[in-house]
Amino acid sequence: MSGPDPAPPRVLFVGGLGRSGSTLLELLLAQSGDVCAVGEVVHLWERALGADERCGCGERFTACPFWRQVGDLAFGGWDAVDRDDVLALKDRVDRTRHIPRLAKEALPPEQLADVRRYADLYTRIYRAALAVTGARVVVDSSKHASLAFALRWAEGLDLRVLHLVRDSRAVAYSWGKQVRRPEVVDGEDFMPTFSPFEVSKLWTAQNAAFHLLASRAKVLRLRYEDFTADPAGTVRRVRDFAGLPDDPAALRILSAEAADVASEPAAPFRAHSVAGNPLRFSGGPLTVRRDEAWRDRLPRRSRAVVSLATLPLRVRYGYLGQRGSDESVERA
Repeated sequence: MSGPDPAPPRVLFVGGLGRSGSTLLELLLAQSGDVCAVGEVVHLWERALGADERCGCGERFTACPFWRQVGDLAFGGWDAVDRDDVLALKDRVDRTRHIPRLAKEALPPEQLADVRRYADLYTRIYRAALAVTGARVVVDSSKHASLAFALRWAEGLDLRVLHLVRDSRAVAYSWGKQVRRPEVVDGEDFMPTFSPFEVSKLWTAQNAAFHLLASRAKVLRLRYEDFTADPAGTVRRVRDFAGLPDDPAALRILSAEAADVASEPAAPFRAHSVAGNPLRFSGGPLTVRRDEAWRDRLPRRSRAVVSLATLPLRVRYGYLGQRGSDESVERA
């Protein structure tokens, strides 16, 4: 007689446009033993399996004991994964242009089969990561709205989405800087850069998509500025959204001094994260400090372009002095 079906793996998916503080928040959450942070899993197929880039622990993906165990449990070994097939499936499912289709109440059988097969790959990874670590929640900071929409079709997955928002002007300034990718071992590579207008389009599209998703899944909206003003309160609120109790030990390492907050774990900590901000390789005490360099360094013309192009959502999020809705939990 078989036992009861295992509980669906619970994943906290961090969504939004990059350069909004997701890596730092993920690392803070992972200070607690009941949280497992795996970075941006959406890039695993190309950067980890394809290029064998470094895990957040410092080892190459293929040499990381954690990811070896995850691969064994999820697929019987990473060698069993047909990467070309996964990338082709990803192209059919996980693209921004597919969001209108993924947002529908029903899908044709062939499309539904593709979406669920794609989502099952992630579900297997999440379940294996929880089994390896003994954690209760896995954090995936992939951010891509299209992946979040695909995951809502997964069978046997407890999906909770954290929609992380940052002032569009700060995001535009950050995406204009050249940042080296330390995970690249064989050679040198840099994160992409985007013009202020390109960032404005991406920022609007991604955030608008998560508004749409909020009518179909569990979504908590959080502003970067509120996170940096009160890291401890943020960690507590996000843990509650993820169905986790307070962790006094984790909260003690956070000071709630606005805009200049130091977090000092007992020992250097690195998450087994694939892709993300270079911060994940620091290995030392985490520091939460609001970065507002954009106020002085973003050129006036660029600031004007971004301000105008993103005005409707900046108003909605309270960046013009109006009250935002960042503390609301929206449910289907």
